Amino acid sequence: MSANINPTVRRRRLGAELRRLRELKGMTAEEVAGRLMVSQSKISRLENGRRSISQRDVRDLCEVYEVADERVRAGLMEMARESRQRGWWHEFGDIPYSVYIGLEAEASSIRAYESSFVPGLLQTRAYAEAVVEGTSPDYDAGAVKRRVDVRLKRQSRIFGEDQLGSLWVVIDEAVLRRQVGGPAVMADQLYQLLDLGERPNINLQVISFEHGAHPGMTGTFSLMEFPESADSTVVYFEGVTSDLYLEKEADVRRYTNLYDHLRAAALSVADSRSLIHTYAEGFKR
Repeated sequence: MSANINPTVRRRRLGAELRRLRELKGMTAEEVAGRLMVSQSKISRLENGRRSISQRDVRDLCEVYEVADERVRAGLMEMARESRQRGWWHEFGDIPYSVYIGLEAEASSIRAYESSFVPGLLQTRAYAEAVVEGTSPDYDAGAVKRRVDVRLKRQSRIFGEDQLGSLWVVIDEAVLRRQVGGPAVMADQLYQLLDLGERPNINLQVISFEHGAHPGMTGTFSLMEFPESADSTVVYFEGVTSDLYLEKEADVRRYTNLYDHLRAAALSVADSRSLIHTYAEGFKR
């Protein structure tokens, strides 16, 4: 876990504590919203950590929940202050998936399924540039560079001191076949996958075309787990205009089960390496 304060995680923990206080009071989000004369959606966003929480918000909610213990109030206020600090990713301007980056920076393990391209944590610079240019044709050169720089800095979870405890990646064979950036870029990218796959904390599997239909065909997703027991597992889906995060126990259980099915459908780690190597050699030639 990062030694620096992570505002995304602070917002999640503060939101969870505010939800706990509301439930102890036996109030619904609608009732709280009515007392404060704000929208119910604001209360929901505060509790799920998707919105910055001001110290004034905390003060008002503590009044509604009749929190008398000054130490509890002070702790909540400090969490609100920390949650409004800027993460390292804010240096790069407006990043649409900044919430995800904050969660990724704190996660202890990630399980990812990808059907279209190599996951960002494993991309080479040339491959990342080709992905960003191809998927965001409206970006100018400066915007492309910022997005790629952010992507590579995220890779400190792979190459830096604060490495993920576990990264398990399942990809569709289409990822290996699609020539993102051309044959030379693909060869370098696939050889990098082979190198990274030798690390003890990284496992790579491929679902081959021969397998046919599989659960991952409904869309890509990631499961992020965290070192603190207070931080629930998050299921993440990246969207074009907005992202989706699921944290309810039933949703997490469903996608954990789905991921187990994907791993079972995929080639073994050893056979996946052989297939990746075959494609890498093909692009190299």
